[in-house]
Amino acid sequence: MHTSKFFVALFLLVFCLSNRVSSQLVNIESQRMQSDSVRFALKSDLLFNYSDNNGNYIIQIGSNITAQLKAKDLKKTYFFIGNYNLIRSKDEEFQNSWFLHVRYNQKLSKLFRLEAFLQNQNNTRLTITSRNLIGAGIRLKFISTETGKAYFGNSYMYEIEQIKEPKQQFYNHRNSSYLSLSQHFKRTKLDLVGTVYFQPLYNNIANHRVLAQLKAELPLGKRLRFSALYNYFYASFPENDTSDYSSNLQLGLTFQI
Repeated sequence: MHTSKFFVALFLLVFCLSNRVSSQLVNIESQRMQSDSVRFALKSDLLFNYSDNNGNYIIQIGSNITAQLKAKDLKKTYFFIGNYNLIRSKDEEFQNSWFLHVRYNQKLSKLFRLEAFLQNQNNTRLTITSRNLIGAGIRLKFISTETGKAYFGNSYMYEIEQIKEPKQQFYNHRNSSYLSLSQHFKRTKLDLVGTVYFQPLYNNIANHRVLAQLKAELPLGKRLRFSALYNYFYASFPENDTSDYSSNLQLGLTFQI
């Protein structure tokens, strides 16, 4: 690796260092494949780790897949994300979560796009253990240069959420807005994507979620990339006088075709 790439990677590692905890709000922007001419793209990775010390074992499984397919006219895009994460020992389960997301994007002009999506996610370690939603909205590409892009999106979502203790289900109408900025640095070939989400209930803004995220990718070869992803998530539940918050770091290698 060139010296400049090494120092960039080292900087990202130090900057993003934090606890690994999964939230119930996932940044789709960081997963998109920002290409106007490539019809099919796929990213995937798989992690398995097992250690045993005198009968005290820890198992860790992590898998991710992202696929994007564009129609011949490049105006229709089909997008899929799936991942699963498990961390457990002999006596305790630290994480058990999965996430599935399917999205359709229709380009109407250089500025304006329509989107529709379905999502299912589960996490046994959070206040909200299960979340299912369907939604649709608009996406505006208001800045587009050779090295940078900026997007604003707004969607309506109908969601079904389940709380473990006490066991309850909630049926909500929620708004989702986001601002996403991406920048490509030609000299180092570093790609940065920063996104902020805000998701309040229509009838109670105090019940809301916020996600701030920074993603960086640095190519190590034609098919291999170093990636760093940092999230800060906050969720407010004024009805129960509680809240969830988490910080999340993912560092690794990504294979891409």
